[in-house]
Formats: sequence, C-alpha cells, structure tokens
Amino acid sequence: MSIVLPTKKVKKQRVNPKRLIIYSKPKTGKTTAFAGLEDNLILDLEQGSEYVEALKVKINNLQELLDTGKEIKKQGQPYKYVTVDTVTALESMVMPLAVKLYKQTPMGKSYQGDNVVTLPNGAGYLYMRQAFFQVLDFIDTLAPHVILSGHIKDKVVDDKGSMVMSANIDLTGKIKSLICANADAIGYMYRKDNQTIINFNNNDGVTCGARPDHLRNKEVIISEMNKKGEIDTHWDKVYID
Repeated sequence: MSIVLPTKKVKKQRVNPKRLIIYSKPKTGKTTAFAGLEDNLILDLEQGSEYVEALKVKINNLQELLDTGKEIKKQGQPYKYVTVDTVTALESMVMPLAVKLYKQTPMGKSYQGDNVVTLPNGAGYLYMRQAFFQVLDFIDTLAPHVILSGHIKDKVVDDKGSMVMSANIDLTGKIKSLICANADAIGYMYRKDNQTIINFNNNDGVTCGARPDHLRNKEVIISEMNKKGEIDTHWDKVYID
C-alpha cells in the first residue's frame, strides 16, 4: 500500500465530541439534563431516571446491557446519542466478564471465585480493565455520540462549584486514566442558583478539558429553571451541528 503524505493542512474531521464524560456530585441534575437532550437514549445503570421523562432503558446487569446494545444495533442504531448513567456503576457491572477473562488464562482456569479484585498483588485489576474497555468499546458502536456520566470521587467542593481542591471521576486507578485520555471532552457539572453548569476549564484542581474549540476552557450553562418552573436545556452549546 502506497502512503500519500499531505502537502497542505488537512481540515479537521470532527467538531463535536464523540465521547463526552460528565461527572458531578450526586443529585446535581445530570440525569435531568440528559433527558433534555433530543434523541438521547439513557442506559440507566443506577435507577436514577425514575423521576424524569426520557428515552431510557433500565439496566440491572451486564447481560441486560449487552442485550440492549444488540437490539439497538439490530434496529439500525436509531439514536444520535447514547448516555451511560453511570460509568461508575458500569465498572462494578463488568465483574462477571472480568472473571470470565481471568478463567480463560492458564493461572485462572481453576478459579472458583466471583471477584477478581481480591486476587493477590492486585492481579485482578488487569482483567477489570480489559472487561471494562471491552464493554465500553461496544457501547461506542451504538450511536454517533456517547456520553458517560460519572460520580465525583473526592468531596472537597464548595457549594458554588468554583473551588475544587481535588475532584476526580469515581473510577479505579488506570481505568480512570485511560478513559479520560480517550475522551474528547471531560466536564465537571455543578449547580449555581437555578442553573446547572458544565465546567470544561482545565486546571490542577479538577479533571476537566476538551478537544473541540467551542468547549475548550469554557463553562456552559447546560440547563436552568425558567419562570414557569420548567427546566430548559441548552445542549446546542455542546453539540453545535
């Protein structure tokens, strides 16, 4: 195969994030905001969507997640967006697959346990990572855009969301590092008065950042309560096509 080298700058191929991570403290309004995104299917792994009207499927275990994904593909991938709510719950949900992967190895073929994290010397985390990203790669095929919702790991955050001593996504070690490295945008969501804001500012205190120009080092008001007491969402500020 011959390789053709460019003679001028190649135009950018993407404007909006393919994989978007949004994380926050619990009860911040993530699920409500996701429900306001048109053509967005919420895969509810934590039963947090019961109080919102949305395109949603309740997922209780890994097999249900895989079966739902297969049905989405069977129907021609009808959704523009798929949201995993939450990726924190997904990490726990992939345990059966991690056990299966370990049992396929020579040292794990006689393993009778159900939690590889308890293996000596932290050996099980390798299989947790493999299982997690195997499932995540599958989810990436379900829609043009995937949103991963997560909880905050450290709780040193002021009520206004403006000061975070250390805020990270609640995921295990290398899984967190790898998932953040492969995300197009990472936003920390917080509430201020009647507004819900996503912070894409990259700084030392909070894991945030974005590759798309319109999100990089920005704060976006993603939802707010209007005078009628209804929630208006502004996803057109995140997905600008």
